[in-house]
Amino acid sequence: MSQQPTAKYRDDYRAPDFTITDINLEFDLDPNKTLVTAVSQIKRLNERATDLVLDGDDLTLVRLDINGDTWTAYSEEAGKLIIRDVPAAFTLTIQTQLDPENNSALEGLYISGGAYCTQCEAEGFRRITYYLDRPDVLARFTTKVIANKATYPYLLSNGNKMAAGDLDDGRHWVEWHDPHAKPSYLFALVGGDFDVLRDTFETRSGRNVALEIFVDKGNLDRADHAMVSLKNAMKWDEERFDLEYDLDIYMIVAVDFFNMGAMENKGLNIFNSKYVLANAETATDTDYLGIEAVIGHEYFHNWTGNRVTCRDWFQLSLKEGLTVFRDQEFSSDLGSRSVNRISNARIVRGPQFAEDASPMSHPIRPEKVIEMNNFYTLTVYEKGSEVIRMMHTILGESAFQKGMKLYFERHDGTASTCDDFVQAMEEASGIDLTQFRLWYSQSGTPVLTVSSTYDAATKQLALHVTQHTPATADQQEKQPLYIPLDIEMYRQDGSVIELQRHGESVSNVLAVTQAEQTYLFDHVDEQPVLSLLREFSAPVKLEYDYQDDELAFLLQHARNDFARWDAGQSLLAKHIKANVARVQDDQPIDVPLSVVDAFRGVLLSDNTDPALIAEVLNLPSETEVAGWFETVDVDAIHQVMAAFKQQFADHMVDELAAVYRQYAQTDYQITHKAMGERALRNACLSYLAHTENGNGYVEQHYQEAHNMTDTMAALSAANSAQLPCREPLMKGFSDQWQHDGLVMDKWFMLQGANPADNALEQVKAQMSHPAFTLKNPNRIRSLIGAFCNRNPARFHAKDGAGYRFLKEILVTLNQSNPQVASRLIDPLLKLAYYDSARQQQMRNVLQELADMDNLANDLYEKVEKTLEQ
Repeated sequence: MSQQPTAKYRDDYRAPDFTITDINLEFDLDPNKTLVTAVSQIKRLNERATDLVLDGDDLTLVRLDINGDTWTAYSEEAGKLIIRDVPAAFTLTIQTQLDPENNSALEGLYISGGAYCTQCEAEGFRRITYYLDRPDVLARFTTKVIANKATYPYLLSNGNKMAAGDLDDGRHWVEWHDPHAKPSYLFALVGGDFDVLRDTFETRSGRNVALEIFVDKGNLDRADHAMVSLKNAMKWDEERFDLEYDLDIYMIVAVDFFNMGAMENKGLNIFNSKYVLANAETATDTDYLGIEAVIGHEYFHNWTGNRVTCRDWFQLSLKEGLTVFRDQEFSSDLGSRSVNRISNARIVRGPQFAEDASPMSHPIRPEKVIEMNNFYTLTVYEKGSEVIRMMHTILGESAFQKGMKLYFERHDGTASTCDDFVQAMEEASGIDLTQFRLWYSQSGTPVLTVSSTYDAATKQLALHVTQHTPATADQQEKQPLYIPLDIEMYRQDGSVIELQRHGESVSNVLAVTQAEQTYLFDHVDEQPVLSLLREFSAPVKLEYDYQDDELAFLLQHARNDFARWDAGQSLLAKHIKANVARVQDDQPIDVPLSVVDAFRGVLLSDNTDPALIAEVLNLPSETEVAGWFETVDVDAIHQVMAAFKQQFADHMVDELAAVYRQYAQTDYQITHKAMGERALRNACLSYLAHTENGNGYVEQHYQEAHNMTDTMAALSAANSAQLPCREPLMKGFSDQWQHDGLVMDKWFMLQGANPADNALEQVKAQMSHPAFTLKNPNRIRSLIGAFCNRNPARFHAKDGAGYRFLKEILVTLNQSNPQVASRLIDPLLKLAYYDSARQQQMRNVLQELADMDNLANDLYEKVEKTLEQ
């Protein structure tokens, strides 16, 4: 690079010298020459400050006035506007010109599918006007939007609609006012022509809130589920967290071009259309559940993120970790708690643990940042949620809710810190969380090593626990953490042994706070089977020498559904790892029949939720398996996982076929019961595809499908098993749906995950498909992201072709959308876990990127950290 970016450090935080109390914005929308006039009320906070330094990026400054007079004492320097010798309090008027049509970065104001929209988190508002673009500057926004009325009949912004009118030249204007002071990252504007779904919600205090969902013309029939999810979220937040909505209107706009999933802008949420649009014909059950979760997440931000926001971006997990916890609880209360917990744990134990072990490892509250967009990570979101969940486990629901109330009483309307949140929890509960705070500052994945000894004579069991967090790229020294370890003990007949010590009951949640601890339990009348880390009570790796029969026992008898699933995963992991070693020693793969029988027992269980059975049957992905090894052998893992799939299919073909027939459905219902039954039936199909009659099963399933869930299950099965019907089915799907980008994303994802030897050539060919464009982040993630992240055996091909292909894509996106490029590069960051030949090829690609003169900050930070490792 020509100029090395500079890092920012959490410890260097300093309160702003000035603040902005109110801002009046006027947008005169034009595709290439939008004029933005910002009139701000500025107030000095630091008496020694004489210069006002504002943030700005890719702006054309048209006018600058102070108190109505032209001000010439200013300079523009490297993303800053420095205004010299300003008064203590004044009115600042700045006019800027923007080019939304050519804003391919999709930050600030841009055009998506013919509509104007904005994305300002984290630092996109500085692409709209010069401003104190930091989260601890909270202002009241009034926004007037002007545009051609015929082309842009809907002009939207934050808050409540105050006034509107027509102009003589065919244009019109609408003015919005948000009474709640907010940081600039929460600003939003939309201008376009949409279909609108309208409804109302009556809050518990009796206020009627107008609800509006804006979608592209022709998509109105795909917005109903989003509206139902929104109303459910509003009701749930009142009942579970005692939080009521605070404006007269709540709007959601679905756009096709969006870097993220959605954005919680106050009162006007802008969504990736992926998380709004759904009907039985176009969306899968996974899509429906995703919409419910993301609609809930953004709504819950109204309090945990908007009413109380972050003091600085290092505190991002204050709003994101907490809100992910809230949306997980929402989905669990409405649906299957066990299936949701399994889904959450898979994310943490797979890609988040891998992130912890990468050069980009960081605590949930980072200490050092070059590009803030790089820290919208699984660590901040998903591990951050697990930290909140641990607090909830330690405090209990009642004390946790008291802590939430105290948090809002103290910090409503302010920009706060993670410490503020923990302090409120601590004071409300009376529980000392001093050691627990280390979860915010310490990176990496702790390892809990557990062993047990049983004394039959004294009927006493000793549980020995050690904790150790390996060194990470950003931290070498680690301290013991406060880890809640949820356990249960079983007799051989499946009954539970109560945890006791000195004749008194002991909590099932053990407080692990030291590097080594021993817990003694009395009145243990027989050698127990232990269920450990139930509900994934902490984001840690568990090491315990389980025997196969103990895991099979837990798979059958554990009271906790998550524990049953986890036992199955542990049983698989044990034999998958053993077979990878066998392949490396040129020995045949051996899948013991006892392992198959354990899963057969679950498949045939009459008293188990079909959704849970489906989760148990789903083998871990090759990427997840890779995280179990210090050195990843992608070819051996691929060979072993294919063999496990085949062996399970061969040995259970009759049972799989019977269950598949049992759960046939005649109509499509969006209920959690129906979804669970479809999940189990389609899990059976994924195995049956690998049997002698697999092609017939899959073709018939595709032809008889009356919903997208079953259609995609057939395509996925044909893709995975490389069946003869794959090509005609894939072509037929493409011919039918190529006009619909969101539906085609599912198809592109299968192309990216195609296990065929020539997968890369096919991926390159699909980049010429009429529905594909590198300008749309959804298309990129679906095709190229799937190839790089979900197809390890082909992406990590020995010849390095996958790495070189990704480099070419990154070079292109570096210019057009570096934020998407930064998310796409992650598979290359884990080079240290591969053999020396692959390491060198990845390093060569990264070095070529590092040598570029114009490498964006988003990529620079990741490339440099990896090369330094």
